[in-house]
Amino acid sequence: MVEFNILGIGILSWMIFLPVLGMLVIIFIPKAYENSIKYFSLIFTFLLIVLSVVLLLNYNSSMPGVNMPDSFQFREKVSWIDVPIPAVVGEGKIHIDYFLGLDGISLPMIILTALISFVGSIASFSIKRNEKGYYVLYLFLVTGMMGVFCSLDLFLFFVFWEIMLLPMYFLIGIWGGERREYAAIKFFLYTLFGSVFILIAMIALYFSSKDPATGLHTFNMITLMNPAAIIPGSILGGIGTSFRYLAFVALFIGFAIKVPMFPFHTWLPDAHVEAPTAISVILAGVLLKMGSYGIMRVSYPIFPDGAVYFMYPLAILACINIIYGALCAMAQKDFKKLIAYSSISHMGYVMLGIASNTNVGFNGAIFQMFNHGTITAVLFLSVGVIYDRAHTRGLNDFGGLANKMPKYFAVIIVAFFASIGLPGLSAFISESFVFLGGFKNETIRIITIVSTLGIILNAAYILWTIQRLFFGKLPEKWNQLTDINGRELWSTVPLLVIIVVLGIFPSLFINLMTSSVNQLVNFIWHLN
Repeated sequence: MVEFNILGIGILSWMIFLPVLGMLVIIFIPKAYENSIKYFSLIFTFLLIVLSVVLLLNYNSSMPGVNMPDSFQFREKVSWIDVPIPAVVGEGKIHIDYFLGLDGISLPMIILTALISFVGSIASFSIKRNEKGYYVLYLFLVTGMMGVFCSLDLFLFFVFWEIMLLPMYFLIGIWGGERREYAAIKFFLYTLFGSVFILIAMIALYFSSKDPATGLHTFNMITLMNPAAIIPGSILGGIGTSFRYLAFVALFIGFAIKVPMFPFHTWLPDAHVEAPTAISVILAGVLLKMGSYGIMRVSYPIFPDGAVYFMYPLAILACINIIYGALCAMAQKDFKKLIAYSSISHMGYVMLGIASNTNVGFNGAIFQMFNHGTITAVLFLSVGVIYDRAHTRGLNDFGGLANKMPKYFAVIIVAFFASIGLPGLSAFISESFVFLGGFKNETIRIITIVSTLGIILNAAYILWTIQRLFFGKLPEKWNQLTDINGRELWSTVPLLVIIVVLGIFPSLFINLMTSSVNQLVNFIWHLN
């Protein structure tokens, strides 16, 4: 077990609560000191990148994690809630731990969160009103996201899951576009609706399980993965029972809304269109991954029987996401909404890899989660660049920008081709692994073949977008447009470097998660 403390505090706690420390600093900075507020936010999010590098350098990729408690790294476990209420629980007491740790499934998401949070902080420099309130909420949002990926206690996981909801609601509702209130309320209600299903399944798991070591009901996710912890005769007792399948479906709905999966996807385009650029970057880069991560961290290892039983319908939903999302993207005239629908399509690849229940498919799914986060972040930042100058996102309003803004063209063209899945760029590897995994599983092989249509549709709408934006004659009203500036390059170029490096050397990333993926796949099939 790998441990790493700073000033007696575990490094994962630092990563979760460092943004809270940044919030407190910003709260005490006078409102008039706008630049100080912005740079303190930048410093605290940059420190998250430093800590994530420390995690990466000290991570032992041979330790599997998943359902093996001693192989989780950087573990922190202290008693959090310890209340004797025998009349409620039936015996003993309510015991909940502050339990953190990481393995090869969570480490990539922690690194992605740190990276995108820093990039979003740079992009937030364009916010020109009530900066203090904005950055306080922004850092609080980062804490919620980081907590989700670090938690190994289901109750703690749910707390951070809900913490994320509040700041995102206000960040869209206050600093968003013309229809910001509608988009914020829609996001809030959809996510809250999903949270109810997660809560129901969580309560059922708690009363259906006991820690073999203590005899107490538990929210410990690793213990819940142990079949011996499930109480015989309880509502979730026995592999392959109806109530276990219902609990799996409940968790899936809660997580699928965040992915978002069809037919729970309709909140995403509205949220993206109305959100500020930096919040769109966070939303696409990290928040969507919380849904697919929840499925891999909670649903699949706790209900491996459900993972196999629902393999075919999950693959169908993934196929719908891929093709329907791409078709919707092709119909868009708003640049930002096009990228939003492309996210729905690309998260379909993630779900197809997860539905395959294969080693290569899971590797592809996690890699695609990371790649989509970096690529889509660049695309939304690029939308922000053109919107800040032209105050329109209409794809048919432009043309000829390649000559007028050559540096901007160079940045966005790399991201566009990465989104297509061009060989030599990161998404090519992850999408290939997803299709290899899907084809390897005979149950979903035909669905996988149909899903490859998304590759053609993806190329079609992106190439058409490039044609409309950058080729042809530049309208006279855009003669005064300026090229991408230094701050905007600082937020995009590092992501482009990662996209290229991981496209050429994907093993740098894949080696981090292989042991954990192998353990998860073996565990799923061993119990079926």
